[in-house]
Amino acid sequence: MTYTETSMDALRRSGDDLADAVVATLFERGEIGTFNSLMRYVSTTGQALPEGLPGVAREYLRATATPPDWVDWSEMEKARLFFIDNNVHISTALSFASMPACYVVPHVARLLSATHGLNYPSKRMAETGQFTVYLMQPDAFEAGGRFIPAAQKVRLLHAAIRHHLRREDRWDTEALGVPICQEDMIGGQMFFSLLVLDSLHRLGVHMSAEGADAYFYAWRVVGAMLGVDQSAVPGTLDEARRFLDLYMLRHMGPSEEGAHLTRQLIDLYEEVVPGTLFDPVVSALIRYLVGDTCADWLEVPRTTWDTLVKAAPHLLGVLETIEDRSPLGAWALDRIGHLTTVLELSSLTRGRVMHYAIPEQLRKDYGVSGAAARTRRWTPPPATVS
Repeated sequence: MTYTETSMDALRRSGDDLADAVVATLFERGEIGTFNSLMRYVSTTGQALPEGLPGVAREYLRATATPPDWVDWSEMEKARLFFIDNNVHISTALSFASMPACYVVPHVARLLSATHGLNYPSKRMAETGQFTVYLMQPDAFEAGGRFIPAAQKVRLLHAAIRHHLRREDRWDTEALGVPICQEDMIGGQMFFSLLVLDSLHRLGVHMSAEGADAYFYAWRVVGAMLGVDQSAVPGTLDEARRFLDLYMLRHMGPSEEGAHLTRQLIDLYEEVVPGTLFDPVVSALIRYLVGDTCADWLEVPRTTWDTLVKAAPHLLGVLETIEDRSPLGAWALDRIGHLTTVLELSSLTRGRVMHYAIPEQLRKDYGVSGAAARTRRWTPPPATVS
């Protein structure tokens, strides 16, 4: 698949017709509050929908209750095993690479500040972590699994944000395209798949090509369930690389919101890390995984740990040697990885289940003008563009 400025511009003009129509109807009929209240009780696949649920929502939930018919379940199982084997590394990549990558796209950072607030990054981190854990459970798509209801709610959440920003004239569609457009949804899919794999490679994690392909494939399935146009989605890692390179060249750059969200993210994880001695590791990991240019745009502080963090691949190599040579060691490391991931998620959620509710309003202090967006767009030097 070939991606060009023209094809990417076309993706900026498209949202998600199905979810957008559902949300518009719910707002028009004043049924958002009822929907949110009743959907708190819908958390697993196959359970009966509650009485009183708005009809348009009931139809949507039934229409989106199953995964795409093209899913290769053997690939999904490979992806799950890949996640189990690398759960700590994947959590690290999501936290210290994927999230900051979102913040280095100015219009995405501004949108995130509107939906979660500049001072509440833990909500997005908790939602993303919980969503990924649900996806990688053995029963993710079966009766009793939690992933499908979560995906259905997230899709409506995205549609609600589009609805608010356009209805309240708080988004310059002419300059920025549709909020949470197809280009940005595919970009997000790349952040949580390809960029994660890149980060594992940078950390020195040994991966099989089969495992990496399967993990990428799982996120293609996720994208389909979140309303991403499958005719435009990269089908291979090579296509994904071409898409992500062009996407970042088109949009990445500094912004006040991006820097503020990153500072809040760093503060959040410094609270999770016991004591204060290892606090600088958070900033050092972000800088190591996203690179100095992006880290400087996000105002990630330089620390004395910046050099030490570069030894991470050597440490992971030692651990992988232990894992390869000792079945007991492999079991112990897998258990430690699982417990670390659970502890991190528990710290972020504070023991609560994230419900992905449709916001009835956005932050009132949010605003972005088309002019501001255009003047803050980063332009790469000619030498970097082929």
